[in-house]
Amino acid sequence: MEAGIERGLDVDEFAPRLSFFFNAHIDFFEEIAKYRAARRIWARHMRERYGAKDERSLKLRFHTQTAGCSLTAQQIENNVARTAFEALAAVLGGTNSLHTNSMDEVLALPTEKAAQIALRTQQILAYETGVPSVVDPLAGSWFIEDLTNRMEQAAEDYFAAIAERGGMLDAVAEGFPQREIADAAFRYQSQLETGERVIVGINAFEQSVDTTQPPTLVIDPEVEVAQAARLKQLRESRDNTSVATRLDALQEVARGTDNLMPAIIDCVRARATEGEIVEALRTVFGTYRETPVF
Repeated sequence: MEAGIERGLDVDEFAPRLSFFFNAHIDFFEEIAKYRAARRIWARHMRERYGAKDERSLKLRFHTQTAGCSLTAQQIENNVARTAFEALAAVLGGTNSLHTNSMDEVLALPTEKAAQIALRTQQILAYETGVPSVVDPLAGSWFIEDLTNRMEQAAEDYFAAIAERGGMLDAVAEGFPQREIADAAFRYQSQLETGERVIVGINAFEQSVDTTQPPTLVIDPEVEVAQAARLKQLRESRDNTSVATRLDALQEVARGTDNLMPAIIDCVRARATEGEIVEALRTVFGTYRETPVF
């Protein structure tokens, strides 16, 4: 928002075209409150901080994907239930679109059968439960409203902590979000090991070791061979002089302050590959190396 405004764009001209991507995790009510809090925060900041007047600018549009990190390799069929609950939380929280993970993604790319089950999970939710027909159905629940309020305040506290550090880029350079993530991961693992947090099939309701490996997707190596051949043919048939000229122009723009998108689009129209475009930008910007956080 701030970058767009700084470039002279009108808030209400581009804000309605922005959208977000959320993960749906397994703590059912917390997830619902998370989306409700996010919608409140966005509307308030758009109106009070950025001066938006168009109602469309106040609407937080978001896609939700169920949490791959919540899936377990043990008793993978349990992942179907996990995904269903996560998807339901996303819908109750107001998501505009949804992706449901396949139960076997913890092992490999999903098989066609597992992907179909994930799709059917979403379709049952959409067409059989009636849940999508109600807007914010848990509004007014004392528990949900209180949880939403607390989560909203906690998010604002994080925003303030980031602002105190000079913004997110400076906070990342300092290692602030990395430490927060590492600390959260440590707390989570400690809860698993002490039994404070129960994960079915991991630290409770375990079964004797089952050596039967569920079917997993195996990618035919010929796919890689065929793609390499297509890439070779592209490079032989395109105007490589034009490609080189466009990539040089992209680097020149990258060294300045102009918008990169027109130069990138020119590269694409000349049939430059994604790898070549990235390499051209890497030459100018370098490669970011995160400082380890201990």
